[in-house]
Amino acid sequence: MRLLLASFCLVIAGLTTADAATPAKQLFGAKDSGSQQAPAAYGSYAKGCVAGAVQLPETGPTWQAMRLSRNRNWGHPETISFIEKLSRVAASQPGWNGLYIGDISQPRGGPMLSGHRSHQMGLDIDIWMRPADKLTYSRAQREKISSISMRRSNGAFVNSDWTRAHHEIIKAAASDKRVARIFVFPGAKVQMCKDAKGDRRWLRKIRPWWGHHYHFHVRLACPKGASGCVNQDRPPRGDGCDAAQKWVDDILNPPPPKPADPNAPAPKPRREYTLTDLPKQCAAVLNAN
Repeated sequence: MRLLLASFCLVIAGLTTADAATPAKQLFGAKDSGSQQAPAAYGSYAKGCVAGAVQLPETGPTWQAMRLSRNRNWGHPETISFIEKLSRVAASQPGWNGLYIGDISQPRGGPMLSGHRSHQMGLDIDIWMRPADKLTYSRAQREKISSISMRRSNGAFVNSDWTRAHHEIIKAAASDKRVARIFVFPGAKVQMCKDAKGDRRWLRKIRPWWGHHYHFHVRLACPKGASGCVNQDRPPRGDGCDAAQKWVDDILNPPPPKPADPNAPAPKPRREYTLTDLPKQCAAVLNAN
């Protein structure tokens, strides 16, 4: 029944049943522009799409979009507005003239051809840790330049490239009401906990996660009135500093591995999403002008 209903929705949207069998990442990855629809985020961060996405200009007064060949500098209008605002904050920090922006989303969101599982609704942003001191890089240069890592001891601590400016920029991002959470490596969260003064409520949004030492990942909440958008659960209460310290302690003194269960079933390989796995609105997003 579900397959029949999904096939009917595809026909209504002007797509074929062959599209239902094609990995969704190929369908969405083939689109080079946003849909001419009212802006809307559909689904969830790791299973969704975005209508009416806006392209972040390649270069602005206080930012540059990087890795332009990926064509992932598209997002919900709220996302573009957030980037513009935060980049102005960054430009006020010593040694920074703005921000280098990594992946946001594909023109119509959806699963990506490579890399992220999230970034599907145009509400996720990767922001480089590298201070944006130069905003005149060419397209070719932006393919070669890289961000810089802020971690040492496998992420237990920040290194000497971490500055107070990083703290202030990430704090400003977390203090924006539109932000749901921000992912950084565990050592950065612990350092921010040590350096925070006064009101610490914004720290709740800073969440430790592996791999986020070349960039920090900002996730916006679903925009107001976005009925087709599913928010992630709110972070646990409190500033999260004790939990982050536990991550660091485990990095420095790893707990013994759990013994393997010989009776445990073998893990199933992850299946690629097809269009029928995504919210029904995504077929119309894909087929829109």
